[in-house]
Amino acid sequence: MRRVAATGPGGPEVLQLESAAIPEPRPGEVLIRLHAVGVNRPDVLQRAGSYPPPPGSTSILGLEGAGEITAVGEGVDNWKVGDLVCALLPGGGYAEYCVTPAAHCLPIPDGFDMLTAAAVPETVLTVWANVIEAGALKQGESLLVHGGSSGIGTMAIQIARSQNTRVFATAGSDEKCMACAMLGAERAINYRREDFVEVVKSLTDGRGADVILDMVGGDYVMRNLRALAVEGRHVSIAFLQGSTVTLNLTHMMMRRQVLTGSTLRARSDKEKARLVSKVREAVWPRLAAGEIRPLVHSVFDLGEVAKAHELMETSRHIGKIMLKVHD
Repeated sequence: MRRVAATGPGGPEVLQLESAAIPEPRPGEVLIRLHAVGVNRPDVLQRAGSYPPPPGSTSILGLEGAGEITAVGEGVDNWKVGDLVCALLPGGGYAEYCVTPAAHCLPIPDGFDMLTAAAVPETVLTVWANVIEAGALKQGESLLVHGGSSGIGTMAIQIARSQNTRVFATAGSDEKCMACAMLGAERAINYRREDFVEVVKSLTDGRGADVILDMVGGDYVMRNLRALAVEGRHVSIAFLQGSTVTLNLTHMMMRRQVLTGSTLRARSDKEKARLVSKVREAVWPRLAAGEIRPLVHSVFDLGEVAKAHELMETSRHIGKIMLKVHD
């Protein structure tokens, strides 16, 4: 099979096509002939050498995809050869074939093609784990999403709106703000021209947002806490401006705020399977009904993976960047 491997840490140019043996599923796993895979920020960070895969995981990039099951390992009884699935992958998605635990597979949502389905697993699971579970967002509350036009951001806006909550989002251009508003954000804030702290406070009569989903880190964290309500929850999932922050703990303590965060890839297979089961129950009907849909910005062939990473690093995209593997 063809797959993409990195010749070493570095820029997009280190990503090269190579030939490799098709992997075989171990007990509890399935082998998927991939049609499409998503390009995600963790892929870019891993390629650059700043986000190593968990011990025992493949070094091949790719954390979500969709395709046809071509083999099943021992003990797999919930999927069979020929089933069409989208799946959360442990890595290895930048390839024509990939193995993943059977419990991490999901049916293709009704009305979705393979490409659109491949854009779903990583984003939906990340949003559910961090906004709905860690952030404990409830009906009638408000959510502030930073990076609202990103793959995660566009999905967070839609899932939060489906929970009957108010949603605010930040983005870096008027075009991106317009996309956030079209997806359901009550107010999209152009952070290059506006102070999101003041805007959120004015929108909530000084109360602040109940939950903030942060991908920025750095000095945004203290600003977020000022925009966060009493007993609000701040959830970090990335730190584009750095992982080292300075906090005023008095502010956090006096307002009884919660500061937490997580990654998806480092979780156990069992925990990922629990999340997969939960989103299948809670989100899949909304996908099938057309209430939630991933935004696909660009599609590249597998051999054009360097161009896909270059686009990701410019942050000019709105929604997901995808790789097409098979027609």
